[in-house]
Amino acid sequence: MESPDSDYLLSHCLYFTAARFGRHMEKLAVEAFASLDIPPSYGYMIITINDHPGITQKELCHKLTIAPSTSTRFIDKLVNQSLAKRKQEGKHILLFLTDEGRAMCNEIYECFNKIYMRHLEILNSSHSQELIRLLHEANEIMEKNNR
Repeated sequence: MESPDSDYLLSHCLYFTAARFGRHMEKLAVEAFASLDIPPSYGYMIITINDHPGITQKELCHKLTIAPSTSTRFIDKLVNQSLAKRKQEGKHILLFLTDEGRAMCNEIYECFNKIYMRHLEILNSSHSQELIRLLHEANEIMEKNNR
């Protein structure tokens, strides 16, 4: 059997295509968050903590699909920037936003909206919505099979 060429592999490989698309989306997100002093990934963490005050690190990791070591680094930075705080309750550490963290939420939502509007502009609404739906379904299937 003849090996496929690299052009074929690059255009038919889900791993490469998803990573490539992720890099394009990361660029849009970084541009949208340029006005804030936090990276986009921190924005998702702040909003999640805001929506679930007292969330545990384990719950946060599950919601954001990140490793505990990654969340520890992110949380440490948010705490050092006075945007979040930890509160010990029994053997659990609960996460809360500070007043400064809560005050950023509207700006973060504006940045999320910029990302959304930009990819709608580039991809068109129906294509964008279909891609979001398909990726969400694919993620659900992957998560079920990785448990």
